[in-house]
Amino acid sequence: MKFLSLLSLILCLSFTSLSAQSNYEAENEGWLISLEEAYAESKKTGKPIMANFTGSDWCGWCKKLTRDVFNKQEFQTWADKNVVLLELDFPRRKKIPNEIRQQNAGLQQAFKVRGYPSVWIFDLDKGADGKFNIDAKGKTGYAKSPNQFIDASEKIMANGK
Repeated sequence: MKFLSLLSLILCLSFTSLSAQSNYEAENEGWLISLEEAYAESKKTGKPIMANFTGSDWCGWCKKLTRDVFNKQEFQTWADKNVVLLELDFPRRKKIPNEIRQQNAGLQQAFKVRGYPSVWIFDLDKGADGKFNIDAKGKTGYAKSPNQFIDASEKIMANGK
């Protein structure tokens, strides 16, 4: 009887955990959190991926970049036409699903990200072995305005072709 109660409790916690994971969303509207989803969208549209490495709940410059650039209509209009947006979050207080945490840590290592915010623009291909091959175009960070950020991003995309 004790075993069944314990098993039921474990199953309930597992389902709760799975439902919490499925409810996890990016801090910024319109941004993806899964590299697989970003890859599929990039392949479908031919757009490069723009990945924002952020500390959404503790990094002041990250919050400022969101407020000054990502939340502005000029950036959102430009992004819709030019890039696939991917948020790679490294929060301190907010819980994120383990598979997302592992994905983000792997990309942090691949891009050698040491500070936040770091915004990388890249293309992805998938090898026959199922592993991703990254073609990094370049990176940027904080900008004071959407136009300044867009200009820096367009230079990266132009030079990376």
